[in-house]
Amino acid sequence: MSSQNSSPTALGKADIKKLLIEYSLPAIIGMMAASLYNIIDRIFIGHAMGELALSGLAVAFPLMNLAAAFGTLVGIGGASLVSIKLGQRDKEGATKVLGNVVVLNTIVGISFSLVGLYFIDEILFFFGASPNTIDYTRDFMEIILYGNVITHLFFGLNNIMRSSGYPRKAMITTLLAVLVNIILAPIFIFGFGWEMRGAATATVMAQFIAFFWVVAHFTHKCSIVRFQAGIFKLQKRIVKEILSIGMAPFILNASACFVIILINQSLREQGEMLFQGGGDLAIGAYGIINSLVMLIVMVVMGFTQGMQPIVGYNFGAKQNDRALQALKLTIKYVLIVTVSAFLVGQLFPSQLAMMFNPNEKLLDLSVSGMRIVMAAFPIIGFQMIISNFFQSIGSAWKAIFISTTRQILFLIPLLLILPHYWGVNGVWMSMPISDVASMLTAGALFYWELKKWKKTSEL
Repeated sequence: MSSQNSSPTALGKADIKKLLIEYSLPAIIGMMAASLYNIIDRIFIGHAMGELALSGLAVAFPLMNLAAAFGTLVGIGGASLVSIKLGQRDKEGATKVLGNVVVLNTIVGISFSLVGLYFIDEILFFFGASPNTIDYTRDFMEIILYGNVITHLFFGLNNIMRSSGYPRKAMITTLLAVLVNIILAPIFIFGFGWEMRGAATATVMAQFIAFFWVVAHFTHKCSIVRFQAGIFKLQKRIVKEILSIGMAPFILNASACFVIILINQSLREQGEMLFQGGGDLAIGAYGIINSLVMLIVMVVMGFTQGMQPIVGYNFGAKQNDRALQALKLTIKYVLIVTVSAFLVGQLFPSQLAMMFNPNEKLLDLSVSGMRIVMAAFPIIGFQMIISNFFQSIGSAWKAIFISTTRQILFLIPLLLILPHYWGVNGVWMSMPISDVASMLTAGALFYWELKKWKKTSEL
């Protein structure tokens, strides 16, 4: 099926391998481009303003992650529901979902901004800022919060564009935002001398431009689902379904936010025990490591997003064999990516870390942390894939349970225990241990689901 086809029915007929590549590749390119921009942004800031600015940006990350959590609650929940509706041949229902996503994203985006701006300093100190980094972090986050509602609308509508049969167009939209961002960032940071505010302004303006591109798509008659009179009214049943399906990625992102706060607080405490100023540098090291890890996570998420409409449509059409085939291929492709990333992270950590800032102490912390954090990298994608699979078939609570295992059941207890014995290395070690434990948990739950499917098919 062409990604721009006016009918999504080929999701139930075309070759699964071809569909997965067709739907995943645009998502991977778009998400990798966005992640690469974040890396480039950190490199600009690390070299232009120094290691403390880099640490300040790392502190801003959990607040951005929390904002993203509320955005995915609506955006991904709505996108999954649109896929299911289209699989059931319910185009009218899918269109109503689109309208509800717009209204919900607007309400949630504005509400989050108002609360965040009112309590900005209190939030940032809680998230790990110090007197040395608070000014950098505040300058960045104030601008991001001003544009938060546009961010929510852009990502929510872009997810629906992808899930309704336009993965290539969704990719182009993301690339448009990234390209504008990359062009504007150095101009605002260096040319205008806006520094942290310049980086944030470039991000918001880029998303604003891409948002209008997405709106144009949903106002055009070629779109499978599009804006129509009467759809911008919240309906209790639709809202409940959106929030139910979107709760899994929301909890995953919200848990990640809380975990990053805990990591930052632990690194600040344990880093200061190593040397004066070590806390801020340890947080900066985590910012470097996390930006590289997220690059690979974005690839995995691209595959899961490509898998989502295929699984959702075929599950809705009662073609479970095709849904499982898409799942198996996704696991195979993700494994190739994560093993490759593991090898690069273990063999070239110093070269990767030096791109951001040449500070020797920051470099030492980054290299040792990267090798430990990426120790279980080959298996990190499995939990994400299985969670997305359950989300795609509408099994919201199973997806929620899997999403929370790594963060809440395993990582948080480990972060509270291990640093007391191994200091900064204890923080790093918590991550691969929780990766292994959550992978085993997801595997057990999926095995139980397969047995249930097999029993149902035999009846």
